[in-house]
Amino acid sequence: MTDAVPGSLTDSVSGPEMMANLREIARWMKLSGEKDELESIRFLETRMRDYGFRTQLLLHDAYISLPGKASVLVDGKSIGCITQSFSCPGRISGVPVYLGHGTDADFAGRSLAGRIVLCEGMATPAVAQRASRAGAAGQLHISHHEHIHEMCISPVWGSPGTSTLDGLPTTIVCSVNNADGGAIRDALAGGGQPVVTLEAEVDTGWRKTPILVAEIGAEDAPFVMMSGHQDTWYYGVMDNGSANAGMMEAARLCAQQQAKWQRGLRVCFWSGHSHGRYSSSAWYADTHWDELDRRCAAHVNVDSLGGIGATVLENAAAMTELRHLAAEAVQAQTNQTYKGKRKARNSDESFVGIGIPSMLGSISEQPAKHEQARNALGWWWHTPHDLLDKIDEGNLVRDTRVLTQVLWKLLAEPVVPLDHAATAEALLKELAPLAQKLDGRFDLGGLVAAATRLRDSAAGLPGRSAKDAAAASAALMRASRALVPVDYTPGNRFGHAAALPLPAWATLQPVRDLAATEAGSDAAKFAAVDAQRARNRLAHALREAQAAINAADAALN
Repeated sequence: MTDAVPGSLTDSVSGPEMMANLREIARWMKLSGEKDELESIRFLETRMRDYGFRTQLLLHDAYISLPGKASVLVDGKSIGCITQSFSCPGRISGVPVYLGHGTDADFAGRSLAGRIVLCEGMATPAVAQRASRAGAAGQLHISHHEHIHEMCISPVWGSPGTSTLDGLPTTIVCSVNNADGGAIRDALAGGGQPVVTLEAEVDTGWRKTPILVAEIGAEDAPFVMMSGHQDTWYYGVMDNGSANAGMMEAARLCAQQQAKWQRGLRVCFWSGHSHGRYSSSAWYADTHWDELDRRCAAHVNVDSLGGIGATVLENAAAMTELRHLAAEAVQAQTNQTYKGKRKARNSDESFVGIGIPSMLGSISEQPAKHEQARNALGWWWHTPHDLLDKIDEGNLVRDTRVLTQVLWKLLAEPVVPLDHAATAEALLKELAPLAQKLDGRFDLGGLVAAATRLRDSAAGLPGRSAKDAAAASAALMRASRALVPVDYTPGNRFGHAAALPLPAWATLQPVRDLAATEAGSDAAKFAAVDAQRARNRLAHALREAQAAINAADAALN
């Protein structure tokens, strides 16, 4: 293990340097595939070259949806509104059907063919999918406050292929503020029949979009990937300009001590996050799959740093094998006790199928009182108000110190710091209640035993010196390739699950479904077919991970 992160490294994070860069970034509206986005990314390219990185600007085809003009009429009276990325264009009128928050239960049993559904909250891929499957023709969303948030409602991760094209939304979608939407809801509740007309213009199609790749490190050697999107809604100064500034600063400072690195650094700035459902990172994962599988040790994602009032850092996300790095950095830089949370199915996490462990995203949040309004990143998020005045320079420095510390540890530790014992322990906690519930019906003892062996053998690795650090690191990376996909995907390592919530250890879901059936029923017998396949997949992953941990053990003294 290396000594602690050099204090000079995190202490050198420069607020003035980042704010100067951020003022330049804030000059452009960065819609995916538009001219201003390309100009903005060329500024980032210049800066990264100044900081000693070799750069490559990639242009690729992406399926992008840019919202245009929108109109909502209520009994002929116009109210303020926007449409959403991947809404269908067109016009529809009718008396809406109120469906609460648009959950599965809200949609169940309703006759919605050709109807407009009225739902609480921001437009989401999950509600768009339910509405499309129910045959609805329109969606009207009621914001939780006076501001209306831009959203991408496609559940298709990345650009659609032939196999996923039918997953795109089929409804006309608009959103209104809380007061106007609440008036429609209240009129319906009072027995009224307000006629609502939705009209939307949306420019959806294939565009050339840019990716900036900046790198220091030997070709064909392992590397850490740090990434964040650079496309934005409006000027997007916090989301994601401040993250881009923080990424550049962390990269600049780490590059000054490159001689101490044990692996390279690749910094990627994506397009298509906001308007293409992570189209650039998905394209990059697909087109660089083999290289990423062989060489990428970990992924550090960066989003929305340094917001005014963002005082909560204890919830920064990390996969289990990287939680200790997040906890150390948050404690060291903020003196907050880290709680952490799982990485969610969002934020350019396009590399989970490959098996690359990931951490961070947003680092700081608003206090909990705002989370109930779904504004953990600030009320201005995804609105025209996301401007320079929403950045607190001190908070930006603090967040970037956390980022710099975790990045340094990943770059400088002789053996890549992946804690697979923690991952195995997390799996055991998922298996325990299922094994108890399925006792006598479906044997999970083999999985429990394999996960226990993995936990115990992996627990003996940290803190030991290495006779072959490169071999030990490669073995730990192979263990991630086995474990991350069964935790964070439902199946295919070479595809991308939809942009919808997934449970922990998603590959166990068929086993959970079996546990929910009545023993001996036809439903149980059908569920057992899928559960058997899930058990096989997890058993294979544990065997592969164990072999990798054994190899890591052999490479350590």
